Amino acid sequence: MNEVASSFEGLSLDCRGMKCPRPIIEVARRIGEVSVGSQLELLADDPAAGPDLAAWCRMRGQTLVASNAPRFIVRRES
Repeated sequence: MNEVASSFEGLSLDCRGMKCPRPIIEVARRIGEVSVGSQLELLADDPAAGPDLAAWCRMRGQTLVASNAPRFIVRRES
């Protein structure tokens, strides 16, 4: 996993090339680094990343703000 420089202000996780569930595991592991109300960017090109991340957000009470593969944005709610 690489952190990438982008115009996104916040934590950006580059999980391109990783197979699920690894990108979701990385989000779960790192979401605590983001303050409540802030956002995390995930770059993931595995086709399962979108549905898996949506399910994870529902189960964990987070908000999937954008789902436009390979870029996903999650807002930390708690």
